[in-house]
Amino acid sequence: MSASRQSFYVFLRLLFLVVAAMLAYHFTHLSPRAPIQHAVASTTLERNGYRIVPLEPFTIEATVLSTQRYRFDRESDLAPVDLALGWGPMGNPAVSRQVAVSQSDRWYYWRASELPIPRREIEIHSTNMHIIPATPAIEDRLAAVRTGDVVRLRGYLVEAQAPDGWRWRSSLSREDTGAGACEVVWLEGLDVR
Repeated sequence: MSASRQSFYVFLRLLFLVVAAMLAYHFTHLSPRAPIQHAVASTTLERNGYRIVPLEPFTIEATVLSTQRYRFDRESDLAPVDLALGWGPMGNPAVSRQVAVSQSDRWYYWRASELPIPRREIEIHSTNMHIIPATPAIEDRLAAVRTGDVVRLRGYLVEAQAPDGWRWRSSLSREDTGAGACEVVWLEGLDVR
């Protein structure tokens, strides 16, 4: 093998290692991370006459795939905004821009003419969250969130209860789909970058 050919192969190996290291850094340090949740001590909160029961503390850093404001359904007394969020591979703009996202009637829908990643990866790395702001300041900040923002949310997954027996309970799993799979989040902290 000639010296120039050997140098070329050494260069290719180094280039491969640099690209692999950059990708590893990106996916472990820069892309939004999966939600974190833990068990919670028994306590209750209140908003607009509804009793809010924390189920688990919750933190997520994710890319906003879509936002939807609600004003006229019963749930809007609690959650004026739903956020469709993506993390891990769905937090990567190169992937998420290939997936069309919409929200309606408290549901999150997605479609792709060609799947950029396996379907199950889309399902378990994205969700619709019904956001209950803990304070008017959080509500104002929530209203300013836009598609494409990377957000960090802190609060609780909760069950909301009304005196007439109505209940709205959060999913506690990131692997479910369909009815009941959305998270109901009592939002105490919101950072946008």
